[in-house]
Amino acid sequence: MAKDKDKDKSKKASFNDLLAAQVGNEFAASQHYVAIAVWADAQDLPQLAGRFYQHSLGERNHAMMMVQYMLDRGVEVTIPAVPAPPKDFDGPVDALRSALEQEKVVTAQIEALFQAARDESDPLGEQFMLWFLREQVEEVANMDTLVTIAERADDNWFRIEEFLARETDSSSNTGTPPAVAGGAV
Repeated sequence: MAKDKDKDKSKKASFNDLLAAQVGNEFAASQHYVAIAVWADAQDLPQLAGRFYQHSLGERNHAMMMVQYMLDRGVEVTIPAVPAPPKDFDGPVDALRSALEQEKVVTAQIEALFQAARDESDPLGEQFMLWFLREQVEEVANMDTLVTIAERADDNWFRIEEFLARETDSSSNTGTPPAVAGGAV
């Protein structure tokens, strides 16, 4: 039994391996949000487009925070290729649901990173991931609200635009963010 447990432990990816992969995941999320922004722009939804152009930059910055952390810790950094984002959406609800699912996937990835750091007794890794965990709670909640607004708006897309114009994208209240390699944009 103990042998099986050791075998399972050896199969787990290290914190550094997961973090290297997460750089790509964050860049993929950024591209996903650019795709939503471009789609919204093409549909004459400037508020929704603007929101997702900003979210895209946020995801890019997350990737670069991870790059900076790896550089600071002497971990080799390789920027991975990312899969192509979705091309089209059936409407704002579809676009926003895809963003919500993206945030839920990222949340699971961040939780796995935190757990890997804990399993490896890496307090610096744990501390680094805490900011991202708090950020994900906020991101999922914000996307969930946008999905609800879009569902209520039904075919009246202008109501989504009105909501976004009225409600500001609350800036993160998750504490001081980690440093961004090359500076935040």
